[in-house]
Amino acid sequence: MKLKIAIQKAGRLNEDSLNILKDCGISIDNGKDQLKASARNFPLEVFYLRNGDIPQYLRDGVVDVAIIGSNVLVEKGTDIDIAEKLGFSKCRVSLAVPKAMKYDSIADLQGKRIATSYPNTVETYLKEQGVEAELHIINGSVEIAPNIGLADAICDIVSSGSTLFKNNLKEVEKILSSEAVLAVSPRIGKAQQDILEKLQFRMRSVLAGRQSKYVLMNVPNDKIDKVIDLLPGMRSPTVLPLAEEGWSSVHSVINKDKFWEVIDELRQAGAEGILVCPIEKMVI
Repeated sequence: MKLKIAIQKAGRLNEDSLNILKDCGISIDNGKDQLKASARNFPLEVFYLRNGDIPQYLRDGVVDVAIIGSNVLVEKGTDIDIAEKLGFSKCRVSLAVPKAMKYDSIADLQGKRIATSYPNTVETYLKEQGVEAELHIINGSVEIAPNIGLADAICDIVSSGSTLFKNNLKEVEKILSSEAVLAVSPRIGKAQQDILEKLQFRMRSVLAGRQSKYVLMNVPNDKIDKVIDLLPGMRSPTVLPLAEEGWSSVHSVINKDKFWEVIDELRQAGAEGILVCPIEKMVI
């Protein structure tokens, strides 16, 4: 019995999906242009599919789970449950207009033509804002629509914004934020659910490691309490005596988002010789 997982056929999400499976210790025999591949050391079968087709495959039970952008589920799979937010392949779905266009608010798009690959997402947003516009559904190269006179504005996914810049567009409204998620078929069986729980355990360990840094520092004994108060460790920091009398080595874990802030506070509290190590996995 195997868990069938769908991932995007190509692109950044494909690479990020394969990377997390690899970091989970799962080896996949995937050759070039394969549409399906099996893992050698885990009951997993990988299906390489077009991103927009994945929600229907989940709905029909062709695959049990999928690593997919949450923006695709908002557009095509609001009925599909999310088991895990994965925190990578982050982007946003935004409205953009030509740089030369005067834009003050969403009301400026009243009666305009908007080109997009996300008609349901845009329609819902415009309705919430009380704006009516004409939607042109385009699959791929949405950003060229204003330049060729097909639309007055576009709605598309944005990562760095470089594609908008190259096409002389400016981002004016962020509709939603997106990241990779682990989505689950409503038809998943009990045996596959058990395998999914094992996969989620591994993924959570990998993601926790990615979000954390292991730190070691030398601290005078009379300042240990002050330093420990600054450390939000897993349970409590490890404190070991050094060969030099009056000093100890303190070990802990710091969330990478607050890393430099905490490091500055530790130095001010008396910590010295701070070493920082990456964490491959963190089993909590």
